[in-house]
This record gives sequence, structure tokens and C-alpha cells, in this order.
Amino acid sequence: MMRVMIKKDQKIIRRIKRVMIPYYFFNYKVSGFQMTLSVDDVKCVSNLAYIDVNEDEAQATLTQLTEIFTLIETMQAVDTSAVEPMSHAQNVVQRLREDRVTESDQRDLYQSIAPQVEAGIYLVPKVIE
Repeated sequence: MMRVMIKKDQKIIRRIKRVMIPYYFFNYKVSGFQMTLSVDDVKCVSNLAYIDVNEDEAQATLTQLTEIFTLIETMQAVDTSAVEPMSHAQNVVQRLREDRVTESDQRDLYQSIAPQVEAGIYLVPKVIE
């Protein structure tokens, strides 16, 4: 029974995070000041996500979201202006092969068995009128 409740709680938290995190960042970036969350915010977002949460679940979710937002704010405070953007998390290079012909031209062989060919082009019956 306890395992089912934990999975249910985790599911609720994930659904609230999906709605709450974009909501938080939209307000954070537009207003330019640190936004503090309240239990009412969590309940409002849970209502938008069609999730019924009681007071204890809302408080637990608020605590977890506050920790997540604190971590994100800490990460945003790091100066990354000197860091060059990467296309991959690791320094990998795609190996490219030399562009060269490896097969012979067999167009005449293939067109010899086609029903209708004209000037190297396959002719097909008209389908759309």
C-alpha cells in the first residue's frame, strides 16, 4: 500500500512540475526579479493540471519545487560567457568517409526491363485527371 502511495505522489509531483516550471520561468524572465512560490501557487497550478492535492501534498510539492528553483537559480548565476557552445556534451567528431563512386552505372540495365522509357526517363500511366 505504501509503495502505491509513493508512486502516486511521484506522479502528482511530475505532473505539477510539467506545468509549474514553464509557468515559473515565464514570470521569472519577464519580471526580472526572484519569484517566491506559495502553497496557493501550487494549488493554482495543480488546478490547471486537473490534479486534486490536499494541504500536505501541496506543502511537500512546494518544498520540492523550491529546491529545484534554488538549484536552477544557482546554475543561472554561473558566468558562462567564456564557454563556447557545443553540439554534444562530449568532445566527439563525426568521422566522414571520402565521397567516391563505389558502384557502376547500371541505368541501361534497369531501363531495359521497364515497360516504357524515353530519353532515360521512366514513363508511367497518368493517374490523376
